Amino acid sequence: MKNIAFYFFGAAVLCVTVGMFWGIQMSISHNHTMAPAHAHLNLVGWTTLGLFGLYYTVTPNAAGTMLSKAHLGFAVLGVLCLVPGIAIAVSTGGEALAATGSILTVISMLIFLVIVFKNGIGHKA
Repeated sequence: MKNIAFYFFGAAVLCVTVGMFWGIQMSISHNHTMAPAHAHLNLVGWTTLGLFGLYYTVTPNAAGTMLSKAHLGFAVLGVLCLVPGIAIAVSTGGEALAATGSILTVISMLIFLVIVFKNGIGHKA
């Protein structure tokens, strides 16, 4: 069975791959209207999820808990709502999905805050 770090890294790599193709599409079309959504896909999707995966790799005692699984759920759901929500807000002005994604992303970070302070960083001796 794969560990929580794998799922964070997997989601991060999917985000950056989509982000790269999206960036190329914007460059080719010379239409950068969706740049805010693209930037959040790369920052929250690639960077943040990747850093979470790195943390769980170097702190295995934090992985495998129910709290880490909740963290994964909120983090991924946050990206899945935030990025399209920003795209919708930019194109049609509706901000509800972006707001929902923002809240889910903040909840994810609060869960991570608890995990870090509970487990520290690295292996326990």
